[in-house]
Amino acid sequence: MSGLLRVVRAGALTTVQDAGRPGRAHLGVPRAGALDGLAHRLANRLVGNGPAAAALETTATGCAVRPDRPVVAVVGGAVCRVTVDGRPAAWGTPVRVPAGAVLEAGPALSGLRSYLAFAGGLEPDAVLGSRSADLLSGLGPPPLRDGDTLPLGEPAAAGPALPAAVPWPAAPAAPGGLVLPFRPGPRHAWFTEGALRTLTTAVYSVSPASNRIGLRTEGPALERAVHGELPSEGMVLGAVQVPPDGRPVVFLNDHPTTGGYPVVGVVPAHTLAAAAQAVPGTPLRFVRA
Repeated sequence: MSGLLRVVRAGALTTVQDAGRPGRAHLGVPRAGALDGLAHRLANRLVGNGPAAAALETTATGCAVRPDRPVVAVVGGAVCRVTVDGRPAAWGTPVRVPAGAVLEAGPALSGLRSYLAFAGGLEPDAVLGSRSADLLSGLGPPPLRDGDTLPLGEPAAAGPALPAAVPWPAAPAAPGGLVLPFRPGPRHAWFTEGALRTLTTAVYSVSPASNRIGLRTEGPALERAVHGELPSEGMVLGAVQVPPDGRPVVFLNDHPTTGGYPVVGVVPAHTLAAAAQAVPGTPLRFVRA
């Protein structure tokens, strides 16, 4: 039985995300998709979906939604208070949401981004093979607003199990600090030896200006050895680009596919889930991989 999910409270930034649009950078199309891919896949598994099913990604303040048919849902990722029609419900565990009831994920208590997965997934129109919202290009459904509706997919015939114990990571956020390994980038020689030492010894912090495009940092500037202009070149997920202010920016899923600032290093994509959960002000260190 299909149905609709109505947005009661959209929150600061809630978007539809699935596995994204990898493999289209040569066409100028960003990857998009869930920033915390681990949390997104686990939330889907717990409600009986495939790993690429579309879910909601909330940022900091959570959101509230109302299905027009009964649905099994799970709220995971950043730890938050979960309620169904005002009654406490379990975080990180599938819960049954009756038709017309309000499922609310409260503000994040630990971490930054929560994921709301629903049995059957969400089914807004796909664009280039994905239902993900891309903040940079505008592809996919726009960020949600109060009163929006989204189609619910058909649940698996057997339906998801409702386990008593859930193998959710104990700490989805980055407690106490974020450590990002990196390998030297294609333009590391554009920076002085002192700058490269600074990158691996200084403690930066996550900037409030961070978003789905990139994790911006606050801290010491990196001095360039080469001051000429750089023609635009291809950018990859995890690229550590250094703009004119000298503060590193780690490219996340909605990053541009090309850029003209030098890339001093590249953070492996599989280590970026922690970056997705790092709140502004989180201490950050870069370590040579």
